[in-house]
Amino acid sequence: MFGNYLDGEFGNSGVISAFPDPDRHEPATPERSPEGRRKYRTIWISDIHLGTKGCNAELLIDFLDRVDSETLYLVGDIIDGWRLKKKFYWPAAHNDIVWRILKRAKRGTRIVYIPGNHDEMFRQFTGLNFGGIEIRRAAFHDTADGRRLMVLHGDEFDTVMLSHRWLAFVGDALYHFMMGLNNWVNAGRKALGLPYWSLSRMAKHKVKNAVEFIGKYEEVVARAAAERGVDGVVCGHIHTAEHRMIDDIEYWNDGDWVEGCNALVEHADGTMEILHWPEEIARREAQEAAEAEAAATPAAVAA
Repeated sequence: MFGNYLDGEFGNSGVISAFPDPDRHEPATPERSPEGRRKYRTIWISDIHLGTKGCNAELLIDFLDRVDSETLYLVGDIIDGWRLKKKFYWPAAHNDIVWRILKRAKRGTRIVYIPGNHDEMFRQFTGLNFGGIEIRRAAFHDTADGRRLMVLHGDEFDTVMLSHRWLAFVGDALYHFMMGLNNWVNAGRKALGLPYWSLSRMAKHKVKNAVEFIGKYEEVVARAAAERGVDGVVCGHIHTAEHRMIDDIEYWNDGDWVEGCNALVEHADGTMEILHWPEEIARREAQEAAEAEAAATPAAVAA
């Protein structure tokens, strides 16, 4: 069913329709052992945009190989159908991400997929189960400490998406141009041994109109959550990881894997936090370097 539909959607490429079977295929990037992974009760990720050059696939693979959870929410824009229709792009690393997600489902992780506007083609399958993945239009999540959270992508509250869909496509083209610049900048930084840095994220926080839009968007989403009688809301869509109280509603945005490379996690006791994965990698590499230096010092002294 999915294969035939996606073949038609993306020009009979046959690539996405042939999602990797984790029981029969191995990923191009070998998976790290599941042993020793950081354990969470719940993980939320969104806005991966598989099928675009802006997707930070290597960082996401590193994340998926180092964390685990009882439940994983995929909060929309996992695949970028808008871009794939214009130009097909699907490197091995993107298949490796799909492989890792399907492998989690095989191992017993509950996975809930809430399609967004860029992967809206999957919304017609709402209510079905695909490879152990539940496809929902929205969901409600009960935390370990008793809070009830509404989970949805969030494009439902984007005035540009609702009123001027053509403008959303124009904005998407400009955004991906910025992502191209971002890739060039970070290729140079990587060559110089510098950590990942988001050009578009910096620009977004400097532009007054973008800041005002984000603030208004958060308030509209929180108001919708209040009307549904929940304690809080988790969404994605605007590529801006955030946590704040808006009146009595707890607003969470789990960020993205194009700009910030963020994830939202719930610990066993119900406490939640946003992970900024480039910072996690920088801390880990600094610790490994310090440990290597400490181990080398006694040998140098003995010599």
